[in-house]
Amino acid sequence: MTTGSHYTVLARRFRPQAFGDVVGQEHVAQALRNAIRSGRVAHAYLFTGARGVGKTSTARILAKALNCPNADDGVPCNECDICKGISSGQDVDVLEIDGASNRGIDDIRSLRANVGVRSMRTQYKVYIIDEVHMLTKEAFNALLKTLEEPPPNVKFVFCTTEPNKVPDTILSRCQRFDFSAINEESIARRLEEIAKAEGFEVSADALELVARRARGSMRDSQSLFDQLLAFSSGTVESEDVHRMLGTADDDRLVSLMDAAIEHRPGEVLVLMEAAVDAGVQVSELAEQLISYIRDLMVTQCGGDAVSLSSVAARHRPTLTAQGRKLGLHSVMAAFQILNEARNQMFRSTFARTILEMALVQISVLENLSAISEVLSGRLPTLPDLTRSQTATPQAATPESGKPDQAGSDPQKKNSELNGSAASAVVEEPVSQKPPEPIREMSAEAAAALLKQVSGKVGMSAGSALQKAAGFRLSGPNRFEIALESTADMARRVLEQAETRNAIDAELSKLVGQPVTTGLKVVAAPTEAPSAPAVSPSASSNGTGTTQANVPTSGSSAGSAQPSSKPNPPKPAATKPTTSSQPPVNLINDIDPKQDPFVKHVMDAFGATVVRVMPAPEVKGANVE
Repeated sequence: MTTGSHYTVLARRFRPQAFGDVVGQEHVAQALRNAIRSGRVAHAYLFTGARGVGKTSTARILAKALNCPNADDGVPCNECDICKGISSGQDVDVLEIDGASNRGIDDIRSLRANVGVRSMRTQYKVYIIDEVHMLTKEAFNALLKTLEEPPPNVKFVFCTTEPNKVPDTILSRCQRFDFSAINEESIARRLEEIAKAEGFEVSADALELVARRARGSMRDSQSLFDQLLAFSSGTVESEDVHRMLGTADDDRLVSLMDAAIEHRPGEVLVLMEAAVDAGVQVSELAEQLISYIRDLMVTQCGGDAVSLSSVAARHRPTLTAQGRKLGLHSVMAAFQILNEARNQMFRSTFARTILEMALVQISVLENLSAISEVLSGRLPTLPDLTRSQTATPQAATPESGKPDQAGSDPQKKNSELNGSAASAVVEEPVSQKPPEPIREMSAEAAAALLKQVSGKVGMSAGSALQKAAGFRLSGPNRFEIALESTADMARRVLEQAETRNAIDAELSKLVGQPVTTGLKVVAAPTEAPSAPAVSPSASSNGTGTTQANVPTSGSSAGSAQPSSKPNPPKPAATKPTTSSQPPVNLINDIDPKQDPFVKHVMDAFGATVVRVMPAPEVKGANVE
């Protein structure tokens, strides 16, 4: 091993010298070897790909395979003077040009002037232009003619990481090869070979960490591995990698995310404090957590064949259980939280505080799924969750014509003994059973069916059903929903196929057989000719005179003569359905203190009622 001031880094000493040594680019090596065997070598090639994947090394190998006098089946000997000169970059016939520093038109003019000069000792003169996308527009234009019709003994190889910046006129004159990112297993095997050649013992976990950190670049992995070997003393473990990089180990990541998923924000902060004290860099930890969330998404989506990017493969069962508990929607939300926190950390001096806030925010994501269901209207059990609270006063009402006996209800007796109505509400859900399904299809059961169905089909459909003017049995296994013509919004909701299917499914469950529903629009009731009645009996007109609430059929609005046979006042209980009063908006009938659904939403969101606004009045048509 070379030591001292003459030390050569691993990336240069272990550079590929043949097509078989280029890791992860077998498709390129096979195509080039076949072209050499068959004598179909193009005059210009374009090698594209990320940094450190073997573009320039492959270009040198191609130059050696074309010019080596001892080449066998496209494989150079790497022993002759020509191979050694090309490998060291000192051969006079293989010119490596840096496109970033030789990018002007004058440089390309010099290249064009030397293209016609024959090679001195090799068969082909090869021009390797690295970072060719850095050439100017004028330089590319000057190169076009030479590139299209070069001398027969000249070959061009262009290497670039940004092929989108190369003009189409250049691309169309080259054979393009895309170099792919190198997988972690191949990088780890190559690093293991280097470790053995250097006389170091490196654990499998340490090799996996370095390979994962390289993100597909062989040169990056070798540079990092070179630093790691200098950091250690003969034996390299995963702890050495974490200390050198300032990253958290796998167990620390699993514990931190487990505390967040289990909704323990206090423990999250404690683990965060311990990680910082152990030397973990906050920025590195943020990137690791983002990769960890990505791995949770992979396990949730069933990507068993997809490799993990944050922890070792042995932790996959743990991540699968964590992802299942957190839920895919919460995983997506956690990624957005951490990604936003990572962006803010670049612009702030309070990077640790931002990451702590993000982790605490993730640890309180337990209600995310419930909120999404409420907003989408797919929460059929919401009204049933608090039905037992409104069932307590109904238990004391007479049933089947028999008066309720005092003390017959154990919940009522418990409430009276404790002297608090709240006790009955607390105890009631424990002992009360859910209402039995109505196994009957009759006109009498229609009203009860409508009431139960409206609480099981979501908010929008339930509100629309509550606006129904009637619900009756219209035929065998068919019910009909009557809607007034003014309920346009409710009609639109009930006309949707998804809503009707949900209503039919709930009705079928209640009656125990397949049931369908129909929709019928009825005319809205109109106002009576007389002024609206204020009271069933008499009302004051504000001047001390009492007027009787008597219909004045056959008289004009200005006539005040009473009829000879005044009608008696109608009781409130026998008020007909088609009343002279205009239809009342549903919001006026909701009492936030009594309505079970409103109470549940208030409890779920921690809301309070500030003000209830009355709905606008709908006036009937005036009758002359």
